Amino acid sequence: MKDLVGLGHLFVVAFLFHFSSFMVLPAITDVTMEAVCPGRDECSVAIYLSGFQNAITGLGALVVTPIVGNLSDKYGRKALMTLPVTVAILPLFILACNRSEVYFYAYYVMKILAGIFCEGSIHCLSLAYVADHVGTKRRAAAFGLLSGVSAAGFLSGTLTARFLATSSTFQVAAAVGAAGAIYLRAFVPDSGAAVSFHDDACDPLLQDSSCSSAASSSASSDEELSPRLPPYKGVLPSPSDMVALLTGSLTLSTAAMITFFYSLGEHGLQTALLYYLKAQFGYSKDEFANLMLIAGAAGMISQLTVMPIFAPIVGEEMLLIVGLLGGCTHGFPIWHCMVVLGAIFCCSIYNFECFCSPIYKDQCVKKCWIK
Repeated sequence: MKDLVGLGHLFVVAFLFHFSSFMVLPAITDVTMEAVCPGRDECSVAIYLSGFQNAITGLGALVVTPIVGNLSDKYGRKALMTLPVTVAILPLFILACNRSEVYFYAYYVMKILAGIFCEGSIHCLSLAYVADHVGTKRRAAAFGLLSGVSAAGFLSGTLTARFLATSSTFQVAAAVGAAGAIYLRAFVPDSGAAVSFHDDACDPLLQDSSCSSAASSSASSDEELSPRLPPYKGVLPSPSDMVALLTGSLTLSTAAMITFFYSLGEHGLQTALLYYLKAQFGYSKDEFANLMLIAGAAGMISQLTVMPIFAPIVGEEMLLIVGLLGGCTHGFPIWHCMVVLGAIFCCSIYNFECFCSPIYKDQCVKKCWIK
């Protein structure tokens, strides 16, 4: 239990980061519509801009996230977490100053650049930080706490946005983001570069590594199926090394393929959903906040209560399948009042996937000898 208590400062940073990030979601649709198509409830250009932003952000994160993760092995998690936490403040600060068309497009460009560094980096670095400080047997519980704290930040930020004006929403979000960055630098202890990642004598990713007899004997059953990187010679692995690692394990490559196609459909739906609700039902910031609050509460309940009950019974892999199937049903109930009930139900089931995926990845890590 002491190792989980030691993660308290990280949980505070995760809460503040998600608070500031999700606080602006209910308002950004109205801001985009006013800047791109003022006075209209339907605007295909806004959907295209959002889709382009997600595409560029995803492609950039695909390149940047492995580099950031690799550098964190050398320079420490805290140093590399500072980058996305700080960069994420800049787009919020722009709209906190003004929400005119010029400021919106400046925000749009900065949001793409910030998303490249923040989209996957903060999540992966947080999980890596947890893995550095928590034993293997308690990682599932630690991942669950991190997911619950992130969900609490989402709910708190959305609830705060519900009672604030649009201008105040971005100002408060920027202030909370800055507070999170300051707290990270002041209080979060660094995992440091001296962690086991750089113990080349016992690095299972290296072909020439010679781990202790105890570790070797415990992993003998997985050794034949484990992908291996060549000896670590530079700061960053080459693209061929990363491709070899990905294709060297059927479990890892299958998980990557599932994640890719699921994220492709999920982000495509999320890009258009809020604009659909605004055009079909006349939703604005407050209605978006109400819907997100209900869906977020249902998701947090499923993460912290339902999932821990069923995980020991059916296993994380079965819950992951249920979460994927629940997420796939997002696109079907998109008509009339069923959109609200369908979104709430599907979000509560979809959060199984959000919670189980770090646990499942951790199991894949152990199977594939990836730290």
